[in-house]
Amino acid sequence: MRTPQLATRLVRVLAVPLLVVGVVAGVAPMTAAARPRPVGPAASFTVSGSLGGVAATSGSNAWAVGTTGSNTAAKTMIVRWNGTAWTRVPTPTPAGGAYLSGVTATSATSAWAVGATYTTAQTVTLRWNGRAWTRVPSPSPPGHPQLVAVAATSASNAWAVGGTIADQTLTEHWNGSTWTRAPSPSVGGAELADVTATSPSNVWAVGGTGQGNFGKTLILHWNGTAWAQVPSPSPAPSPELVGVTATSATNAWAVGQTGTAGRIKTLILHWNGKSWT
Repeated sequence: MRTPQLATRLVRVLAVPLLVVGVVAGVAPMTAAARPRPVGPAASFTVSGSLGGVAATSGSNAWAVGTTGSNTAAKTMIVRWNGTAWTRVPTPTPAGGAYLSGVTATSATSAWAVGATYTTAQTVTLRWNGRAWTRVPSPSPPGHPQLVAVAATSASNAWAVGGTIADQTLTEHWNGSTWTRAPSPSVGGAELADVTATSPSNVWAVGGTGQGNFGKTLILHWNGTAWAQVPSPSPAPSPELVGVTATSATNAWAVGQTGTAGRIKTLILHWNGKSWT
């Protein structure tokens, strides 16, 4: 795939210790004097690997996903925040090694994590039912498919996005029973990096198209029936989008970058219900 940032997100495995420290989103950092010291493993733990996605439904229910190990020996890794500490939760790993890149949760008993295998060219979708993580079958089209992000609005509606090594977008939908592939635009060597949803008829996916300085931002919208590309600003050179979030049908944000090595600039786009600017 074209994008270094997306490629890093897809296969990132770090051979360094990762320190996961319990924190609650939305709480302002404390001063050094006021910050309580971690007490033993209940406050933090160290594991070799990397985390690439996080999701939360409350101050006492959060998930982070990633990988430990490398290549064919890589294992999926999921850690959970229960309001007091982060702990690792058992997860299945397909033969040949696998990694997780994205996670979403709608309640304490419903969550999804997505990724791909290293050697068997398969997508990976894991489901949390409140008791355990289990692998659920998902489409794996030709071309080393990779799922990098997932979003859900309920236990019966979720979207996972990514791409293939042949620069084709990949969008898959969960209807409460099965994952199925949905057709999506793949113009000019396209790839998707993130997805967000506010309802079954309002879903955004973002990424980039093209090669080198000829690349353009890519934004797709699901209206409940089909995916369609929506015009978006593409300031040269090499613009790309790597993150997206939305609160309603008239308010969404997408972020990324534009430029080349040594001259990278931030890129922020806004949807007002009519156009991206």
